[in-house]
Amino acid sequence: MNYASISEKASIIAGLSAAVDDVNNYLKGLSKEEFEFAPPEKWNAGQQLDHLIRSIKPLNLAYALPSFVLKMKFGLANRPSKTYTGLVEKYESKLAEGGKASGRFIPEPVPHEAKEKLCSLYKKEKEKLNSKVDRIEEATLDKYILPHPLLGKLTLREMLFFTIHHNRHHLNLMKKYLGARGN
Repeated sequence: MNYASISEKASIIAGLSAAVDDVNNYLKGLSKEEFEFAPPEKWNAGQQLDHLIRSIKPLNLAYALPSFVLKMKFGLANRPSKTYTGLVEKYESKLAEGGKASGRFIPEPVPHEAKEKLCSLYKKEKEKLNSKVDRIEEATLDKYILPHPLLGKLTLREMLFFTIHHNRHHLNLMKKYLGARGN
């Protein structure tokens, strides 16, 4: 999938499906040793998955809120939404500055025995979010904002761009860590 071309609702839904499915498919192929391996001070694959689940669950709550609640609680956008590429650049810049997960987004240890259950849960969370996005009007994605702990205020569209890239980022970390084993 050409992620850089993601912009409209249909491509966002397809991109989120592809990104989450790629993570789940990768995880399903990991042995117990691979699933639980991590370099010192890094998250293993199970913790990466737990982090991604912790990141998508609040979106399912937020995207279920009526528009007036979003406006009252978080406000309205005062600028156009960034492109997918623009959002990715902002996120990568924040990571380069030392940004990292905090608070409720830090995962617990995850044993290999939880892999199938968590992969199934993650798939369900993706399906719920895609269903909610499908029911939102295109213009609404650029009108309302949500807070992001690292990136600040993001439009609903930008938050979805982030979620897609966030999956790709953590999948790449999992592959990188396993690829570096034994080196």
